[in-house]
Amino acid sequence: MEIRIAREEDLEAINTIYNQAVQQQFCTAHLEPVSMAERKQWFLAHKPVLHPVFVAENDGRIVGWVSLGPYREDRQALAHVAEVSYYVDEEERGKGLGSKLMAHTVGVASTYGFSALIAILLNRNPASIGLLQKFGFKEWGRMPGIARINEHLADHLYYGLKL
Repeated sequence: MEIRIAREEDLEAINTIYNQAVQQQFCTAHLEPVSMAERKQWFLAHKPVLHPVFVAENDGRIVGWVSLGPYREDRQALAHVAEVSYYVDEEERGKGLGSKLMAHTVGVASTYGFSALIAILLNRNPASIGLLQKFGFKEWGRMPGIARINEHLADHLYYGLKL
């Protein structure tokens, strides 16, 4: 398996993996699948030299991805903070791929000028919480019961790690 910078030709796989999480529910706050046009716009906003997207490729197949995105992009005092997002293909979950993606990202984040990472997630996603805690992330904030998915409420969590 190789972890590398994502290319435009990876977008279909990236979007498929993300939309699996949408369908699973409580893995993202999106309720409807993301279109390829939306994904392309998202990708173009992630400049590889500043806010990279990495993919995990196994035997020519994209099996997961992670991104370092801007956190409050228009606020200069927060330019050293990146929002980390990560998703693993449903067929590959539970095999340690999330840990490999997170280890890579934590390992390279400072080379992009980041001194803190923030992950924003829902409290009904215990696998993601466990992954973050494994890498030393701590809960830095909680907005109780503000996400509504099929009439079920979830807390919106902010987990952080100072590098």
